[in-house]
Amino acid sequence: MKTAHILVPALLLLPVLAANAQSKKKSSGGNGGSGSGSGYKTGIGLRGGGWSSGLTLKHFLGSGKGVAIEGLLTTEYKAHGGRLTILGEKHIGIADAKGLQFYYGAGFHAGAYQSRYYFDDDRFYYNGRNGDVYFLKSNKYGYYYDDATYLAIGADLILGLEYKLPDLPFVLGVDYKPFFEVFHGYTGFYNDAAVSLRFTF
Repeated sequence: MKTAHILVPALLLLPVLAANAQSKKKSSGGNGGSGSGSGYKTGIGLRGGGWSSGLTLKHFLGSGKGVAIEGLLTTEYKAHGGRLTILGEKHIGIADAKGLQFYYGAGFHAGAYQSRYYFDDDRFYYNGRNGDVYFLKSNKYGYYYDDATYLAIGADLILGLEYKLPDLPFVLGVDYKPFFEVFHGYTGFYNDAAVSLRFTF
């Protein structure tokens, strides 16, 4: 997707900037604790992405090391289904910008999609009796019924940048979240980029 092509190069540069910022803090005797500038403990809000959109909940663990757990409950609108994603994330402050953080992490997801909407290709369908939808496998094998919902599971990576607004209980974020998925015997790799807005407390 075009958004991912723009976001990925920028997000890949952030670890270098964050590492430089951390080394400067350590050399100057400042606090080198990663993610110490998050400015909030828990955030809940909305995430809008290329493949899915929905609710996001992020909670920082009590270790003070910038480690957070994020849960995403999203609708897979292109495939007529939904997905639950759990991610573990490491946050690192960038330069001296208070509330600005780079983060990276990994996790897994499970979802359920309607089969005939899942594939983005040149398959052909026709409506049969009683509104049933049939899939043209090939001229050799003919049509078969393919309107069921199937379970999908997969693994996710995430790179992101977020900014806690000063004096306001909101955090803005942008992320790139590629994921691998197994669905009804098929496997695929997808690029997903999104923006999010969370209310913090």
